[in-house]
Amino acid sequence: MLRKLARGALDTWSHIRGSLPTAKDSAGKAGRLGFPALILLATFAATGMSAASAKTPAFWAPSAAATTTLTVSDLPPEGRETYGLIHSGGPFPFDKDGVVFGNRERLLPQQTRGYYREYTVATPQARNRGARRIICGGAPRTPERCYYTADHYASFKEIVP
Repeated sequence: MLRKLARGALDTWSHIRGSLPTAKDSAGKAGRLGFPALILLATFAATGMSAASAKTPAFWAPSAAATTTLTVSDLPPEGRETYGLIHSGGPFPFDKDGVVFGNRERLLPQQTRGYYREYTVATPQARNRGARRIICGGAPRTPERCYYTADHYASFKEIVP
């Protein structure tokens, strides 16, 4: 049903765009509502739900896994090895280990650029670096905190000693 709504919304988008209400962005500049807002409004209309009564869908809500912790012993063996290498200063098996992690997903606490560095956690039988990483913030050998992701930055768990 949502796919039909989206297809119909795409078909009529050019006809109704000029009549959409305006909204203010974070800088206070007025502009027309965009296509994602149109889809949301169409979904509300089709289901009889009002925007005021809507709850945030589970797939939009921050993951509970992003706020959980795990101990070093909970890491996979390759993760424990990488964690040890981080604290001893290497050498690291992958060229990209130690590069700046930009936190573009904004799932980790906001810090200045260069604060976070990423390290590969080897994935057995993977032909590439795989999806597992440890992200550490602070000084390279003595990071203030580290996070583990097994799903290539979709969620993080803080590593506690």
